[in-house]
Amino acid sequence: MDTADSAVAEVDADVVVVGAGPVGLMLACELRLGGARVIVLESLVAPTTESRASTLHARTLEFFDQRGLLDQLGSPPVQSSGHFGGIPLDFSGLPTRFPGQYKVLQAQVEEVLARRATALGADIRREHEVCGLEAGADTVRVRARTPAGLVGVVARYVVGCDGEDSTVRVLSGIDFPGAAGTHELLRADITGIEIADRRFERLPEGLAIASRLPNGATRVMVSVFGRPVVSRMGAPEFDEICSVWQQVTGDDIAHGTPIWRNAFDDTSRLAGRLRSGRILLAGDAAHVQMPSGGQAINLGLQDAANLGWKLAAVATGAAPEDLLETYHEERHEIARRVLGNIRAQGLLLLGGPEVDATRTVLRELIAYPEVNDRLAAMIAGIDVRYAIGGGEASGTGADRQHSPVGAAVPHVELAVTSTTAAAGAPGTDPASTAALLRSGQGVLLDLADCAGRHEWLSGRLAPYARRVDLVAATLPAADGGGVFAGWETVLVRPDGYVAWVGDRYSDPGPAVDFWFGSASGGGVSGSVPGVVPVRVGSL
Repeated sequence: MDTADSAVAEVDADVVVVGAGPVGLMLACELRLGGARVIVLESLVAPTTESRASTLHARTLEFFDQRGLLDQLGSPPVQSSGHFGGIPLDFSGLPTRFPGQYKVLQAQVEEVLARRATALGADIRREHEVCGLEAGADTVRVRARTPAGLVGVVARYVVGCDGEDSTVRVLSGIDFPGAAGTHELLRADITGIEIADRRFERLPEGLAIASRLPNGATRVMVSVFGRPVVSRMGAPEFDEICSVWQQVTGDDIAHGTPIWRNAFDDTSRLAGRLRSGRILLAGDAAHVQMPSGGQAINLGLQDAANLGWKLAAVATGAAPEDLLETYHEERHEIARRVLGNIRAQGLLLLGGPEVDATRTVLRELIAYPEVNDRLAAMIAGIDVRYAIGGGEASGTGADRQHSPVGAAVPHVELAVTSTTAAAGAPGTDPASTAALLRSGQGVLLDLADCAGRHEWLSGRLAPYARRVDLVAATLPAADGGGVFAGWETVLVRPDGYVAWVGDRYSDPGPAVDFWFGSASGGGVSGSVPGVVPVRVGSL
């Protein structure tokens, strides 16, 4: 790379995001909230109308709520039931405001996020097919083919959100180990047919699924037991789908009109690293998995939520590069675990008669509420608990064993008495923990109800005014303290995870330094422990 590529004046953006699917657009929104200049490069001339994914889970809905995006999704249908490998699960008892599976087509998610990203100032450039990357010490040059010819864009960082065949991943040289698929499903969205819903019907010849989508089309999926994965250059022909459907079910759907067709299998791969210097991966570019129960899109959106605020802080100079390692350490292990449960589901769902005994045992176990809720929480993404370095509980106000550090902050209605994020005289206004995260900044909750303590915290956090909101609030009496019982100071990251808790005598400064850069905007205090591998479990 030329030395001129590293000159500040040559930088076109802080971050180039490759791919304008749901993950890339969510990442662009988060980067803009963090103040980073963002260019999104997308090869397609217009947003796709294809909706490979059609399900949003609880943790994703919680994050959409924290960003004020729920209303834009309208009132999607909600199913209280889900499945694990085709065996029914009840999601209605999950400890979240959004139990169940929300049926939202991927195209609608993209539309909402594209509108949001554009409003926030992201520069979305279509018909830009990335074909080259050159990483230097301080910048990355991205080359793309456009109708006008080759163009170059220089940024401080590049994130590949360009799907399972990611050009960014290939050009960066990041390895992509895993297992090739052994079972294939054919899928089509069809209009003009009226067939009964089939919920994971295992028939003598294979598996059949049929359901009506929110747009009125019927989605069919079918797999023949023992049939090898077909090497394909494109989508399967509708005639093939109809033939296989009739083979498995005996029904004729050839009179319908296909509006979308594709084939997928149970390939399972995870990038060896989510970051290589100034190049990062998110979503299907980082991990490929069978889209069982909608977990793939939700996993990718949560990648973007975790990475966005961190990369914005680093790219704008507010935090050191070390912060980006927490993205790899937190999300790589989560992806490994999700891919593991999907692999298990694939074997149960697509295996032939040899898996019937295992399915019978698992069905009996799922009848126990504890087992049902454990699996449902895993699929919904609400059991994630990061083992956060720099976020140890501080003080003696509660048993550290019950610390909420690393868990997603619960939705709690608070009485807010003072906040650095709002002008005007202090009052007492209701606000939820979700509403406090709308700005995309961190939040330090002061629950001590002590004017002297709040004044001290205000001075302590003054250098972080544009990165962390200080909010004085009281818990509702009916709550009894809930998850915050005994803790009087709570630091919440922009992605909605609790980073640190303490009592009224604790200093949040080291934890704030670790997650939001030093008070001077330069670096991290060496006295704060580094991040340890992620830990997950029931909340």
